[in-house]
Amino acid sequence: MDADDARSEVPGDVPAGTIDWVERLHALVDEAAAPVERASAERLRCRAGCSDCCVDGLTVFTIEAAVIRRHHADLLATAAAHPPGACAFLDGDGRCRIYAHRPYVCRTQGLPLRWLEEDEIDEEIIESRDICPKNVDGGPPLEELEADACWTLGPFEQRLAQRQHETDGERGERVALRSLFASEGDRRRLPVIGS
Repeated sequence: MDADDARSEVPGDVPAGTIDWVERLHALVDEAAAPVERASAERLRCRAGCSDCCVDGLTVFTIEAAVIRRHHADLLATAAAHPPGACAFLDGDGRCRIYAHRPYVCRTQGLPLRWLEEDEIDEEIIESRDICPKNVDGGPPLEELEADACWTLGPFEQRLAQRQHETDGERGERVALRSLFASEGDRRRLPVIGS
């Protein structure tokens, strides 16, 4: 953690330097995901308003929640969460209200995904792949894609988890996205201008 990492003004007491670090990591994820997205352009149906992967009940590390709080304090204090059943940050048209500051998990959804796991019995490395059902057609089968045409799960998640553990003393705290919104009774009312 940076020595000059001053405490931020966001709830949860996440250091401002840590929030900056998460924003840089998100930029690196976007940069690394771009070639995967280009390679799958013909099959990807992801676009504004497509929100099948925007499920309810998602949790993020508190360091990612702090990014949302930094940039969307007014939204969290004055707006209502999307009704239960879908992500709290969707608007009425199924568009993300925090798209530029969305969490890591939201940045790679829809892409062809791959991950490696060790078989507990044989200790062999097994590769698995998956993709959103809407993105199955329009390209070669997942198993025929080169590894670099898939988003490999693991490396960025490990970096994010490590920074979270450094920040919260190894607790790995997570927070539900829906819980970031002020409750109805605590919501601020913005003044109406021009009436």
